[in-house]
Amino acid sequence: MYAQKIPFTLVEYNCENLFDCRHDSLKDDYEFLPDADKHWTFGRYWKKVNNIGRVVHQCGGVGDKWQLPDLVALVEVENDSTLFMLSRRSMLRGAGYRFLMTNSEDARGVDVALMYNPFTFKPLEHHSLKVVPPKGERKTRDVLYVRGMVVTGAEMHVFVVHAPSRGGGQFETDGYRLAVARRVMETVDSIRSVDTDANIIVAGDFNDYTYNKSLRYYKNKGLADVSEKAVGLNFTRRNKKGREVLNTGCTGTYKYQGEWNSLDHILLSEPLRAMVSECFIYDAQWLLEKDSQGGYKPFRNYLGPIYHGGISDHLPLVLRLLFPAE
Repeated sequence: MYAQKIPFTLVEYNCENLFDCRHDSLKDDYEFLPDADKHWTFGRYWKKVNNIGRVVHQCGGVGDKWQLPDLVALVEVENDSTLFMLSRRSMLRGAGYRFLMTNSEDARGVDVALMYNPFTFKPLEHHSLKVVPPKGERKTRDVLYVRGMVVTGAEMHVFVVHAPSRGGGQFETDGYRLAVARRVMETVDSIRSVDTDANIIVAGDFNDYTYNKSLRYYKNKGLADVSEKAVGLNFTRRNKKGREVLNTGCTGTYKYQGEWNSLDHILLSEPLRAMVSECFIYDAQWLLEKDSQGGYKPFRNYLGPIYHGGISDHLPLVLRLLFPAE
């Protein structure tokens, strides 16, 4: 007899500026107000929230057995108001999701969050990890750390990351993203000092590719980038007669100057790596648009100040684990 396996799904998604349309007096969020150049109205906000809810919902509906994702690591979300709208007012309102998030000192008010299904994941503790900026750099997003228990009783440590952008140049900002990696690994090493077989997930937008310094640092410290070779579900999809019905060409979560690559990653400790069933990019056609340079690209919300009506400039990553029943 085969040992029973319990499926567990995590989705990582950069929402591309999920702001509400009200001003936070402590943050520079003026561009996302109704009377700003972008004319960010409640109607546009509500459409975006519902679309993100649809993304989460559909990421759970791929494969033979449908179930909502257990964890959703969200990047570029403004505040708990946006998460309340997503979890309680959007098409996800009946799913019962709850959420935890940071409250960073990022100038624009951008944060990260973790939505979770309380029936399959029970948080035990959570806090923010602050990163000291290098001299001359602005403060960045905190890292969200959550320790919890999955339905099998196994303990899990989850980190949600949104590393500093490459604005100002990739080489010039390498050190800042490396500082984030070192801050995360300080906590990971602390966890491992108590439990060498700890189940650890580090997910988010690292603003680096798999061959860059910060990702190499994580790998050298014993975390595996299980999303490194992830491609879209429709990258080579064929119908029953063997003919292609959609080929998105999607080999990354982000497209820059006509080339697919991934700034989003999911890193795992070795015990969790052994439980991976699959890791893929969710590249449904409604998340994409034709690219003038060929193929498809993510259907984003804005093109500069011009409202484009899409969802995000990133595609979501989906990780499926199989936990042994205890």
